[in-house]
Amino acid sequence: MSDRIKPWTLLEDEDISPSVWYPLHKQKVELPNGLIVDDYFLSPLGDVVQVLAFTPDNQVVLTRQYKHGLGEILIEVPGGMQQKDKTLKQSAVAELEEECGIKAAEEDLKFICRFAINPTKLKQITYGYILFNAEFNAVQRLDITENIEVITLPASEALRMVENGEIWVTDSMNLILMAARKYPAIFNV
Repeated sequence: MSDRIKPWTLLEDEDISPSVWYPLHKQKVELPNGLIVDDYFLSPLGDVVQVLAFTPDNQVVLTRQYKHGLGEILIEVPGGMQQKDKTLKQSAVAELEEECGIKAAEEDLKFICRFAINPTKLKQITYGYILFNAEFNAVQRLDITENIEVITLPASEALRMVENGEIWVTDSMNLILMAARKYPAIFNV
């Protein structure tokens, strides 16, 4: 790789967030060619964790819920924002219990991948984990804005749903596809 590409230089950073729920910064940056951009907008939303959980009989645990940004009911892998004062794994375990009623141990999570959805305008990385032998052993504790239906289905069916567009949220698609590459026998591929 060459050293032709250089990072931008941050000159100013102003928090112009309209609310605590949607952070927004206006930045002044200098590009490597010397050009100054004084109105670059960036949202530091924070990192996300997701857990692709499998029951002992290799059923995938997914969530079905309304997402207001798109105004649609979507099927996704359980997850959420990294929680304040918690590690990524602690947050992943907490989100899985809150959304699905599955209590798990951090050491049982296996890291699969990380990905960025829109690295041009969002400062956010999604970290994907896999969990085997997940059991419904707790009670859902949903946030006030959540109404989540937990569904389980064979791993091969979840992969088929990605392939035919029934599961189309980027981070859920990526995690299912990466898990299918790493564990093809579970997905019958």
